Amino acid sequence: MARHVVEESPSGLLSERRRLQINRFSFGATAGVVAGMALVVGLGAAAVPKSVIVSSLLIVALADNLADSLSIHVYQESERLEPGGAFLATATNFASRLLVSLSFVLLVLALPIRGAVAAALAWGLFLLGLLSWMIARQRGVRPIPEVAKHLLVAVVVIIVAGFIGKWIPALLPIDP
Repeated sequence: MARHVVEESPSGLLSERRRLQINRFSFGATAGVVAGMALVVGLGAAAVPKSVIVSSLLIVALADNLADSLSIHVYQESERLEPGGAFLATATNFASRLLVSLSFVLLVLALPIRGAVAAALAWGLFLLGLLSWMIARQRGVRPIPEVAKHLLVAVVVIIVAGFIGKWIPALLPIDP
């Protein structure tokens, strides 16, 4: 995850620093964006109260994020990454995902549910597109196909979440 390649040019050190900075937050930010959009859309489709959406976003922002961060840490230790590098990757993954998740919480708190769903989609697709663009530029590949590919996958996840949000409440009776 935090592997890096040294470039041969005089600006190689700067390029390496940029690469490491993007690598540090790309996993957490991507997970936070896609999970945040999916939760807001899915739970919005299920017509649950705002408190349930906010609770779900916070549970994922903390519990699932801690699980992912621990998984990244253990993986990097198994790859024999130096302890400081493994800790930094763990901490930046956790922080980036937490911040992105909290941005979705703020949208849900600030807007009516329909508005929050639309804003979460716009915000999430923008963030994912920007991150994809930055990574493509860093890799030296054409950004548009990379952005389109990542947004397509996110849209599939969002559509599935919306179907689940409509389908499960129709199948299960409302709890008393």
